[in-house]
Amino acid sequence: MDFKEYTVEELVNNNMLEKPIDGNHGNKHPKSSDYVKKGIPFIMVSDIDNGKINYNTCKFITEYQKNNLDKGFSKPGDILLSHKATIGVTCIVDNSYTEIVITPQLTYYRVKNGINKYYLKYYFDSPYFQNILKNWATSGSTRAYLGITAQLKLPILLPELEIQDKIAKILSVIDRKIEINNQTNDNLLEISRMDFEKLYQNNKLWNECRIDDLNLYISDYVANGSFKSLSENVRLYDEKEYALFIRNTDLKVNFTQERKYVDKHSYDFLKKSQLFGRELIISNVGDVGSIFLCPSYKFPMSLGNNVIMVDSKNLEINYNYYLYYFFKSNQGQHLIDGITGGSAQPKFNKTDFRASRIRIPSKDELEAFNKKVIPMYNKIELNIFENETLAQLRDTLLPKLMNGEIDLDKIEI
Repeated sequence: MDFKEYTVEELVNNNMLEKPIDGNHGNKHPKSSDYVKKGIPFIMVSDIDNGKINYNTCKFITEYQKNNLDKGFSKPGDILLSHKATIGVTCIVDNSYTEIVITPQLTYYRVKNGINKYYLKYYFDSPYFQNILKNWATSGSTRAYLGITAQLKLPILLPELEIQDKIAKILSVIDRKIEINNQTNDNLLEISRMDFEKLYQNNKLWNECRIDDLNLYISDYVANGSFKSLSENVRLYDEKEYALFIRNTDLKVNFTQERKYVDKHSYDFLKKSQLFGRELIISNVGDVGSIFLCPSYKFPMSLGNNVIMVDSKNLEINYNYYLYYFFKSNQGQHLIDGITGGSAQPKFNKTDFRASRIRIPSKDELEAFNKKVIPMYNKIELNIFENETLAQLRDTLLPKLMNGEIDLDKIEI
């Protein structure tokens, strides 16, 4: 199988690809006060989830605000690539809107004749290309950056269009299975949420207490020592090490993007925030109020910063699932809003969290609720792990297809 190497700039000269355009809006960049409930989607890197735009999380601007911008107008079919701070996140813009506006952290590529846009996205996602992005990016004082000039020189390996089409079709079968698993998980979460709402209808009959009265284990990263001792004893790695360092950003994307790790010394030092699976994790700095249950990886795990962990598995009653759905509900989010402060960066502390008052079901009600939702969350977790395996298979298939290790003609779709 023959692959030709192009640069993006050469593809532009060959009229195969339009010049990539970023969302650098300069002083006209939309401010938080510009956002509206409905309008033109303003897409940030955080709105890209598993290769798709999440329009439920994105902001919107008006047509008038959009017309005041210089560039960054992306259309269905464009490939988005993040090039600042978080580098290498990709997606293909779908048909939900005729046009979107992208943040300065994103570039859009508009595919023309001779390139299958799905093949190109898979190529962008490949470990080979992701390593190129990482190596080419310049590290500033606070975050990495890969400008348009550098992007024009990026190498693109292209086979004939017929081969691009076949490779994209093979890999899309894996992506479809991942999508089905995600849809199943969304359905299970909705069913379990409805079970919680049905249970919570009885809350006026329940006892009210402080969260601290439940004897839960509540901890976080900074509970392990002073900032000085943390700096001296904790080292983060981009490559796989002894333990997974779990951050809010990992949980939001089900660990589908780059991870962080710590060595054994760091893990042992962080003994007050070690994770073993199914702990409740709540973001308490910045993105306050994001709620997760920690996956049960058979691998050492340690809690990252800007989140707290809540656990009750060692108690007679497991409150974790009830608290998970409670804090995801409007009532739970309202409680968190009530203890959140900070003008520059929203945050709340463990002391205020412990002192918060909450209504708790009876032991029998909790056990009945757990009996319903735990099997559903077991299935959710299995799907998360299967998706991880499928994603690894997809990412290793592409280079094998490209170097001829796997014969395309022998693959049945």
